[in-house]
Amino acid sequence: MKIAENTVVTMHYAVKDKEDNLIDSSYDNDPLVFIQGSKFLIEGLEDALNGHEKGDTFEVSVDADNAYGPRMDGLVQQVGSEMFADFEVEIGMQLRASTDNGEQTVIVVDKDDESVTVDGNHPLAGVDLKFDVEVLEVRAATADEIAHGHVHGAGGCGHTH
Repeated sequence: MKIAENTVVTMHYAVKDKEDNLIDSSYDNDPLVFIQGSKFLIEGLEDALNGHEKGDTFEVSVDADNAYGPRMDGLVQQVGSEMFADFEVEIGMQLRASTDNGEQTVIVVDKDDESVTVDGNHPLAGVDLKFDVEVLEVRAATADEIAHGHVHGAGGCGHTH
């Protein structure tokens, strides 16, 4: 069976930046299992999977626009330190922030006595990526899986909808 919309894909992957620095890999852990077409993956990788089948191994380059998008300077902001009077802020911390567009995750990228600089960009925004992929299984998604938007295990869904 070939990978297409509403197929369940089980795959291993390794992702690197353009300098071949390893960013993430599933090879030492459980493989990734998802419904193709559910927008679980970044667009460029999901598109590249179409037509592949069990046993295929391939490499694909995904430009930043089809991965996590471009970096947006407007998502980097300085906030007064008084906003964080209740706890100690450390560089690298992820925080939830209320914005005009709702709740958003931001990362603390700098701080001094007067301000804290937070970045609302995804850490991989603006980064071109390279994936090594191994397709382990492909099967048709069940009607329940399609309706729920996620893969069910052998014992069913495991939660109520």
